[in-house]
Amino acid sequence: MNKSVSASSASTLFDPLSAGALTLANRIVMAPLTRNRAGAGLVPGPFAAEYYSQRATAGLIIAEATQISAQAQGYADTPGCYTDEQVAGWKKVTDAVHGKGGTIVVQLWHTGRVSHTSFQQDGAEPVAPSAIRANTKTFVAGQGFVDVSMPRALDLAEIPGIIADFRYASKRAIEAGFDGVELHGEHGYLLDAFLRDGTNHRTDRYGGSVENRTRLLTEVTAACAAEIGADRLGVRISPVSTAGDCKDSQPQALFNRVVDDLAPIGLAYLHVVEGDTGGARDNLTFDYAALRARFDGVWMVNNGYTRQMAMDAVSHGRADLVSFGRLFMANPDLVRRLTESAPLNALMAPDTFYGGGAHGYTDYPFLDLISADALTVAPIGV
Repeated sequence: MNKSVSASSASTLFDPLSAGALTLANRIVMAPLTRNRAGAGLVPGPFAAEYYSQRATAGLIIAEATQISAQAQGYADTPGCYTDEQVAGWKKVTDAVHGKGGTIVVQLWHTGRVSHTSFQQDGAEPVAPSAIRANTKTFVAGQGFVDVSMPRALDLAEIPGIIADFRYASKRAIEAGFDGVELHGEHGYLLDAFLRDGTNHRTDRYGGSVENRTRLLTEVTAACAAEIGADRLGVRISPVSTAGDCKDSQPQALFNRVVDDLAPIGLAYLHVVEGDTGGARDNLTFDYAALRARFDGVWMVNNGYTRQMAMDAVSHGRADLVSFGRLFMANPDLVRRLTESAPLNALMAPDTFYGGGAHGYTDYPFLDLISADALTVAPIGV
């Protein structure tokens, strides 16, 4: 049984919460947001410490998806957490967040088949559970947006190395000062691709049955829990998201099994994307309440939550935490704005979302620094 929850039946979005070893000042979480601003060596960029520390009033910050190894990269200028230089770069970020009283974990990923040969050593093929190309694109410098490359199926003998890479990166994350780690088990990347029968056609112990397809995620989670403590570890899943060209014929049965496998580990929290990330919440029929009933730990929800939806979810016990993405991009002081029901900044132009410098990253105004008539109410956040 997971004993990490410290909540009452009358909890509100603005109440504190203990999630495993994490002490959170409120239930408002900054979701992981890929911003493609890492520098040379995939070290967090020069504005990262300011960007994250501006948002330190969040109950929890989940830093952007971060590579566990060189092989794990699938996008330009996304940071890593496996070299000394990357760890030192992240330490500047965690020190800045902690200096403002915040709590921060990092999301670790392996992009798997959602990659391109230009990101791989010696132009190698990306790796995946099976040699099935994803119908999606990535950005390659000098070429623009291009189709991701055809992957090769991981050899059975290579899988222990993938698990070891996740474990090593989680160890380095704690050395970098993070309060914990979130594993990226969503959106068609490697761990999610192993889960789904649309992307996993293996016939060994990591393919075929639901039990076999959930094995890698469970083994990675157990290995990272052994390294840093389960009470500092979360997992993010997206049962019906189509991002990354992921699909499964029976998502309810699959993710029931995923939660059954993860529940005994004693995670700090489980983070669930409801619906199609950044899109419809009802793209496929799915019983999230039934999924939650299988997990007795801290439950975090995401995708399209307004202030009222988030307040209702927590007060009625449907969630313990709510994560916001786009709203935290545009509002460094989102906690205050939600607390006071204040207007929200509108997002800047889409070309500021990925890549670039301070503009659209650290220059969104705080409530005290802008007149009310310049604000626009933004209704959603992921």
